[in-house]
Amino acid sequence: MVKQIERLSIELTNRCAKACWFCYNRAGRGAIAEWAADEALGFVRDCTAHGVRDVSFGGGEPLEYRGLFDLLDGLRGLLHRSITTNGLGLDGGVIRELARTGIEKVHVSIHFPEHDGEVERVIGNVRGLEAAGIRAGVNLLIAKKHFESARRALEKVHAAGIGPERVILLPMRIYDTPTPEEVGEAAGGKPFQSTSCLKGCAKSPRFVSIDALKQAAWCSYTISRHKLPELSFNGLMAALRGLELKSCCGEQQ
Repeated sequence: MVKQIERLSIELTNRCAKACWFCYNRAGRGAIAEWAADEALGFVRDCTAHGVRDVSFGGGEPLEYRGLFDLLDGLRGLLHRSITTNGLGLDGGVIRELARTGIEKVHVSIHFPEHDGEVERVIGNVRGLEAAGIRAGVNLLIAKKHFESARRALEKVHAAGIGPERVILLPMRIYDTPTPEEVGEAAGGKPFQSTSCLKGCAKSPRFVSIDALKQAAWCSYTISRHKLPELSFNGLMAALRGLELKSCCGEQQ
């Protein structure tokens, strides 16, 4: 039985200029699918009327989604809004627009901690967002192959004044996945934030991911997905009924 859904992750587009080789969404420079702005706005508004309190927009790259600012404006005051971005588009104008919408949070991803330039850029992105009055943090991807680079990158992030309460350590999924112990070691044995599936694949009764094809899933990484029969909260509930969770590690939940 589906319990109360409180948090949505919506992949607005699969367009992303960064086009990382390991992207679980296979995002790239040419978008194959994305939401229309009025579709996303109507869907999230209907979900808020049924108890959803938090929405995170991703992709692909949400800053490459043309309707982002109108969408954030239309949802202002209804629920907690956040985006996860690669940060490549975070110039002064974009940061000012984000600040104007009153967005509650922006997380910037470090996908390649072995690249010092990317680490420094993301730290600069976070500082620029903070200077504009936007709460910001870092998503740090940890792959087994680049474990030591991730550990050093985290040290730089903390040294820049971005504490563990503002950093999420994301274990690489599908490929080159570190153990939970390795993720903890990267954090220096100190408390850290990570995904709820760090120690094992399981459904969260309060969280749903919806991709650019408008398919619902219990996790962003799984291939177990059902198409929403209609873009409404009732449509979401219909898509979730009987939906299993196939782990990105190959286990059925």
